[in-house]
Amino acid sequence: MREHPCQPLTGYELMEDAERLARVEAFRRLMARRRTVREFAERPVDRAVVEQALLTAGSAPSGANHQPWFFSVIEGPETRARIRAAAEAEEREFYDTKAPQEWLDALAPLGTDPDKSFLEVAPVLIAVFGQKRGGPKPGDDRKNYYVSESVGIATGLLIAALHSAGLATLTHTPAPMNFLAEICGRPASEKPFLLLVAGHPAEGATVPTAALDKKPLDAIAAWI
Repeated sequence: MREHPCQPLTGYELMEDAERLARVEAFRRLMARRRTVREFAERPVDRAVVEQALLTAGSAPSGANHQPWFFSVIEGPETRARIRAAAEAEEREFYDTKAPQEWLDALAPLGTDPDKSFLEVAPVLIAVFGQKRGGPKPGDDRKNYYVSESVGIATGLLIAALHSAGLATLTHTPAPMNFLAEICGRPASEKPFLLLVAGHPAEGATVPTAALDKKPLDAIAAWI
């Protein structure tokens, strides 16, 4: 077996089962309050909060530890307006010509439509990209592995970190998303994964009742 450098594992606490259960239940209750929000306040978010959330995302596991993700935080109003215009154009085509009726029927209880005004209202707009090539060190140019899986896990950690800071989020996935790479100036070796919108929910914000219906444990897991 090939030898490789290692160091002692740290960061894990010894605790009784009762404390372990209490912690995981507290985290479950925290995340159970997470909602996809489409109505945001213009109240700004401290940049340091976003930076810490991004660092949390960057700690995610990834294929060969290549960390094949990049996050473009979009602040400029002109850039955000361009993104909204491009996203709404794609969404109008989706709703008018691309989406099969079964898909439209599935979306109906959530009340979604081509209007993406939140892209200019919410204070935090993050374009998430997956990198086909890269590596664990800046400047590496090697094949990346399990890119979609790795970026998906990192995005989940990012959403959890922002939620823990009391911020609402929305995952927006216009299709196709090629305009994001162009507007954000990202290379051809990167593929847009999703657009994450975050910020403080607007006063009086609502969520669709259908979005509160979550499957029970026995519908999502089994012990075999």
